[in-house]
Amino acid sequence: MTDRRDEAEERPVAPRGGASTGDGVEVAAVYDIEASDPTGMLLDRGGVDENAIRQITRLMTALGELRDAEQRLAEASRRYMKLNETDMRALHYLIVCANTGAVATPGGIAQHLSISTASTTKLLDRLERAGHVTRAAHPTDRRALAISIAPETQRAAMETVGRQQARRFHSAARLTEAERDVVIRFLQDMTHELRLDGVEWALPDADDR
Repeated sequence: MTDRRDEAEERPVAPRGGASTGDGVEVAAVYDIEASDPTGMLLDRGGVDENAIRQITRLMTALGELRDAEQRLAEASRRYMKLNETDMRALHYLIVCANTGAVATPGGIAQHLSISTASTTKLLDRLERAGHVTRAAHPTDRRALAISIAPETQRAAMETVGRQQARRFHSAARLTEAERDVVIRFLQDMTHELRLDGVEWALPDADDR
């Protein structure tokens, strides 16, 4: 049996304040504004006082930790379902269609996932072979197919992955109405700031230039 004291002695202790370690820097430093942009090359912080910068850093750290938690959950979800990210997004789309009474089509799936028709066909072939989806004639459009998620797959996804994802509701419910409005406005504003409209290096053919 391993001595717990030995384990404690072997476990590295991360320094406080984002300081460097023998293996790099503390995790918190990754999201620190000063550590990421010490010379102000990315952001002009001249009009922001030090207290505000520290608070913004804590906010950015909280966002980073949320992204990390979401990534860990997504990875665990994919392992449990034995599917890749695109497959999981497709199943989520099909669950929402089933819950709302909407007819899911290959075209709708392709549009939702931003993938080609050929890629959608391969995705549906893969999911159908695994027993996750079924194809049927569209109820009103003879030219289209209706795609449905298998009841067993929907139940498995909702009772595990879906239930864990839904826990976010509790965090939102603990806020007041005014606080939720502030968070909504903040998230929408940050989404707008991160849009890639007109950003040349992010264009699909940027590597060819």
